[in-house]
Amino acid sequence: MNKISKISFLIVLLMLSGVVSCSLDEELNDTLNTEQGKAVTTVDALLKAAYESMRLPYQDQSRYWAATEHTTDEAMGPTRGGDWDDNGVWRVLHDHTWDADHAFLGDTFSELLRVSFKATDILTFDPSPRQAAEALFLRAFIMFTVADGWDQVPFREPGENLLLPSSVIRGEEAINKVISDVEMIMGDLPDGPASKSNKDAARALLMKAYLNRGVFKNRQSPTFEVSDMNKVIELADEITASPRNYEISENVYDNFAPNNGEISTENIFTNENIPGQPGDGNSVRSRWFCTLHYNQNPSGWNGFTTIADFYDKFDSNDLRLTDEYEGQTDKSGIKMGFLIGQQFDSAGTALQDRKGNPLSFTKEVSLKEIGNDLEVKGIRVIKYPIDYNNGDDIDNDLVIYRYADVLLMKAEAILRGGTPTNGDTPLSLVNSIREKRGVGLLTSVDLDLLLDERGFELYWEGHRRQDLIRFGKFLDAYSEKPVSGPERLLFAIPSAELAVNPNLEQNPGYVDATN
Repeated sequence: MNKISKISFLIVLLMLSGVVSCSLDEELNDTLNTEQGKAVTTVDALLKAAYESMRLPYQDQSRYWAATEHTTDEAMGPTRGGDWDDNGVWRVLHDHTWDADHAFLGDTFSELLRVSFKATDILTFDPSPRQAAEALFLRAFIMFTVADGWDQVPFREPGENLLLPSSVIRGEEAINKVISDVEMIMGDLPDGPASKSNKDAARALLMKAYLNRGVFKNRQSPTFEVSDMNKVIELADEITASPRNYEISENVYDNFAPNNGEISTENIFTNENIPGQPGDGNSVRSRWFCTLHYNQNPSGWNGFTTIADFYDKFDSNDLRLTDEYEGQTDKSGIKMGFLIGQQFDSAGTALQDRKGNPLSFTKEVSLKEIGNDLEVKGIRVIKYPIDYNNGDDIDNDLVIYRYADVLLMKAEAILRGGTPTNGDTPLSLVNSIREKRGVGLLTSVDLDLLLDERGFELYWEGHRRQDLIRFGKFLDAYSEKPVSGPERLLFAIPSAELAVNPNLEQNPGYVDATN
């Protein structure tokens, strides 16, 4: 590595890692080398920075979550008079009219690559086998996310010259890279905890990769190889046999609670939040702020909703639809799940909106609202129990993979031709979850019912876009979204990224504004 690239590499790495900072007029020692870089940091510090850098793209309500939820039937960001217009950024996600200059999609893409950069360059600092495995898992996880959304994944090997554009791998090649890297490191990963790269998180990621590999080959007409489905089943069984002893939680909301790191019996992989250590993001609080009304406790932003078509699919006695939660409902009157109709405080007093009208949320909602009742339009969603003790730096860890998803993926793999194991059937697997959710057991399961069940169990967790694409439903019309074209199966490569990396190409169906 020449002197310039040595200097660039170490400065960029250490600044992005948050370990050191420097100004443009700082004098640089022209003998700076990798060994000197190692002397001012530790691999543990770099790993910590990599985990923390996941918070912004995965936790913020405007980033990856918006890309995976607002583009589906689970979420909508209606304009409420002068509120929440934001130059239409939410509307174009829901009605599938985004372009290459969508600010939030562009930010998401670059912030995901920032995590990948940090994880990759940890490998140049002589990590232990476990540290290297953790870093490679994070890189594989990011690679899967980017390939799923954009198909093209900018990629570097450790030590490459940072002054040159990164190479790009695409679609099936990226998924195969994810699979090979994760299988290679499996033996060096720890069993836990959920908040760090671990064996079962790696198995869950491999399940996602094998289940979706046919989608990445052909997103419009995917095929599902029996060998891939059998790998999904095999990995699910390994997770079930894990020494971490997963069980479907008696209360689904415990998996998302402020102390979910201690009480969840399902969480496999999470992004940790620690009160008093805000780090880079810590935005899980947005999951309740973005939907609660100003006059609820806490005072929310009165923004996002779900749509009636999705809500109406639930059985009325499903605890995933609505339930009280100790420490929240008794404190504020707010229930878990979906909030519809008149809202109350903890004393049972009916709440009002800012004009003194009943605070009664309606099913009716529109992307571009008009009228005098904008404050109450739309069913609100609360998936994470509210942390009332820690202000903005809340304690709820972001849930990425959990055991219910593993069982549903196994059921799907069997339905798609995989060989059943351990006496499990798609019906028994689905009903093992429904029984804990207080809802009647099904008598049969097909792919359409399984997709519904994934919605009931996993709503607002960031899986819906990928699920709808895999099941061939993403382009369908729903609510105010018309039938969309096949180009919408991918996001546009951001214009800013095209301008700096000639190895990227605009995805089909989008305009390359850089030409």
